[in-house]
Amino acid sequence: MQAIQPDQASFMLHGAFLPSVKNEQRITKCVVEAIPLDKGDFRPDEISKTALELAWHIVATEMRFMDAVAAGAFDFTPRPRPESIKTSADMIAWYADNFEPRFQALTQLDNEQLVKIVDFRGMFQLPAVMYLNFMMHHSVHHRGQLSMYLRPMGAKVPAIYGESYDSAAARKAAG
Repeated sequence: MQAIQPDQASFMLHGAFLPSVKNEQRITKCVVEAIPLDKGDFRPDEISKTALELAWHIVATEMRFMDAVAAGAFDFTPRPRPESIKTSADMIAWYADNFEPRFQALTQLDNEQLVKIVDFRGMFQLPAVMYLNFMMHHSVHHRGQLSMYLRPMGAKVPAIYGESYDSAAARKAAG
């Protein structure tokens, strides 16, 4: 595989990954907000994470990946959910407070930082910028799981990449 050139990494960051990361963050926010405030402990099966545990996994992992791209290395120190996060509203507030500064830091990275090879648990050695794509795939995967929790817990599924049944019904009812 041919190495990514610094100008290519910059194009990938600013032309593709940052706009996508911002859009995915908006969608993640909608899915987490859809968790009813009193249903954060819902789990579809005894071996599944609770809704809040899964939401935390998504948002905390995004912070870990953005930090790794900016730092040029992963920090795998455990990041337990803060005691202050008891509801989906608390999770969204934490997500907003923590996402934006990290996102802004990504916009300031220079080309050499973007092409630095970063190790991920000995499994992958990729240019730092590529981990943003990895991060988005991770979030999409787990957000899909979380969206499947919503109807069984009595919530509505928001529009994700187009209308959901619930968002279409709400639009029709309003119009």
